[in-house]
Amino acid sequence: MVVRDGLRAALNPRTSRRVSEPIRIAIAEDHPFFRDGLRNVLEKSPAVSLVAEAGDGEAACEQIRALRPDVAIIDINLPKLNGVALIRRIREERIPIEIIFLTICDEPEMFEEAIELDVKGYLLKDCTDAELLACIRAVASGRHYTSPAMTTYLVNKTRRTGQLADSVRGLRLLTSQERTILRQIALEKTSKEIAVAMGITQKTVDTHRSNICRKLELHGQHALTRFAARHRADI
Repeated sequence: MVVRDGLRAALNPRTSRRVSEPIRIAIAEDHPFFRDGLRNVLEKSPAVSLVAEAGDGEAACEQIRALRPDVAIIDINLPKLNGVALIRRIREERIPIEIIFLTICDEPEMFEEAIELDVKGYLLKDCTDAELLACIRAVASGRHYTSPAMTTYLVNKTRRTGQLADSVRGLRLLTSQERTILRQIALEKTSKEIAVAMGITQKTVDTHRSNICRKLELHGQHALTRFAARHRADI
């Protein structure tokens, strides 16, 4: 009954799904055993319809591009094209779809990157069947849903980030991509590593680094690296 009630939720303007229709789902998961488990959960629910499965990011992108499901459940650590790069490509192509990241990764940095990519669902792989279905219903109607452990982190991080932005006003001028790169720098990633992870060129990363330095008024060869490391927990 709870699942069926979810069909009466408000329409999501991104997907324009009719309330009488099941939520069309695509799965991108490289572990066959876990993918089978997802399929079994979804097939038991009349509120959803599984329309595509893929074991790597490239295949998932092709299926999403062709079938236009309402929601994609994506593992972050996919082969060929990782989950983050896959979502960046989907957003660049303006494909109307909502995303759920389902992962074993509970690292705050990954959660923040998901938010910047407008990923509305973030679940750990030890979630229950009920949590998965609740997440699907939420994101299909344009709402956010996260694992409880990540919600607490987000509230605290948002407070700290706001305090840092008040003291370093240039932070508010950074674009979402520049913020992502700044966080990657804080993790001691090189420009080449950042480029691969984000699916962009190293030259683009270096351009963003220069823009970040200008906005934050940082000068000197290692000033940006020192700033990122010093404020790693708050940016």
